Amino acid sequence: MKSMSILVRAFWDGEASVWVATSNDIDGLAVEAGSVEELEAKVLTAVADLIELNGSPSDLPEIPVHIMAEHVAKIPNPFF
Repeated sequence: MKSMSILVRAFWDGEASVWVATSNDIDGLAVEAGSVEELEAKVLTAVADLIELNGSPSDLPEIPVHIMAEHVAKIPNPFF
């Protein structure tokens, strides 16, 4: 068994109007949701399932999942 930490990257897909989450740390993770809160719940459920399905043992009682969300917002330029 090994220690592990999972980094999940989330971004806003403006065309589809959803948050999308993927990770290089766990095979098969691809989740989308309408809000960051909903995305977090779906990511945690999917990661737990994928750890078991992928046979990725850990020596930790709880596995840290870091969800890094990125969203670019724009405001009008008052000088334009």
